[in-house]
Amino acid sequence: MTGYKAYQGNQIDGAGPLGLVLLTYDVLYKSLGRARMGIQQGNMVMEAEQTGRAIEALLELTTSLDMQQGGKVAESLASLYGYMINQLNSGLCSGSTTAVDEIMALVQTLREGWYGLQLEQKKLNAPAVRSQAMGGAYRPAMAFAR
Repeated sequence: MTGYKAYQGNQIDGAGPLGLVLLTYDVLYKSLGRARMGIQQGNMVMEAEQTGRAIEALLELTTSLDMQQGGKVAESLASLYGYMINQLNSGLCSGSTTAVDEIMALVQTLREGWYGLQLEQKKLNAPAVRSQAMGGAYRPAMAFAR
């Protein structure tokens, strides 16, 4: 195992539920950026591979939703993730960055919201409050280690 892979493993192991969500958003955003670069370079293989990774991250976020505890927040996020996947599929190999740009903006906004929640939780530093603050929208799941 390389030093970087060990670092990634440690980052995932110590992340906690919100940390895993943020790591998945990071993978998603980076994959979208690389897909955009592939589009701009006319590299359809790169575009397809990176779009596929972005869709995998969106699926990970979707399957991590706790629909029972998350209620309407979880339902709204599931719907939004489905929309993002559809947009990425529709724009794939079109030669246009429009769909990727739209999804990147959405991802950036969502990640900022989750990051802000993480900062608030660190201030409060109480386990019961953390669970309530998330609204139960996510349950811990596997994050990407690619």
